[in-house]
Amino acid sequence: MNYSLPDIMIRPMVQQALQEDLGRRGDITSEAVIHHTRTAKLHIVAREAGILCGLDLARLCFNEMGAQFTTTVQDGMPIKKGTILATVEGQAYTLLSAERTALNFLTHLTGIATQTHQLQHQISHTKAKITCTRKTIPLLRVLQKYAVRVGGGRNHRMGLDDAILIKDNHIALSGGNIVQTIQQAKAYAGHLIPIEIEVDTLEQLKIVLNEGVSLVLLDNMSTAQLTEAVELCRGRTQTEASGGLNPSNLVEVAQTGVDFLAMGYLTHSASYIDIGLDYL
Repeated sequence: MNYSLPDIMIRPMVQQALQEDLGRRGDITSEAVIHHTRTAKLHIVAREAGILCGLDLARLCFNEMGAQFTTTVQDGMPIKKGTILATVEGQAYTLLSAERTALNFLTHLTGIATQTHQLQHQISHTKAKITCTRKTIPLLRVLQKYAVRVGGGRNHRMGLDDAILIKDNHIALSGGNIVQTIQQAKAYAGHLIPIEIEVDTLEQLKIVLNEGVSLVLLDNMSTAQLTEAVELCRGRTQTEASGGLNPSNLVEVAQTGVDFLAMGYLTHSASYIDIGLDYL
């Protein structure tokens, strides 16, 4: 599968990120010590294995600074330590000016894609699919959720306008009656907007199953409760486990038979993958 993000979408992000680093005067270190006429060829190199993600952002970082960017790899490909991901050529000082911004995008997004890939592989013997959440860095959500897809995961809501997800505070602030809240949501949604509702007890689940929701979010349930909940929902609605999911408990939860695993961990706790810009 080919993964990419349209330049028209990501160029403003790249420009803003470069501006954040260049500030008011630009890269004064490189301008001070490297002559403007000097050119160079540098290589972006993986220093550990992973699933590559963010290459288009890195390309635009260097292109915006007037440098050429060539590569034979693409997002979604497994990379090994020592793999040359791309070659950049241009004025030497501009290559260094773009370096950190490009690598920040690459190391962060490759980390998310790698983590997602590893976790989905751990539960490949089950039917469960990993999904990310809205626990993302502000203004980077589209990139972080893209990295999850590159790693083989799925996206939950991109924002509050994607689907209706009724949580405990919605129920409390709409009057406290869970059935009435669902009925209000269905009247608002029409036939095109899916409705998911969060439950944290089996008693709640039994009530909402009679209301015909698209999906139930089983929040902070034990594996025994999840197993029972899956049986109650079989043939009636899909199930999604949520709450404190991490690498240590993921397999156990997946084996309960749930359809989806909502993991904020993917975007808020993934480690960076080490990638550098080297003069070889």
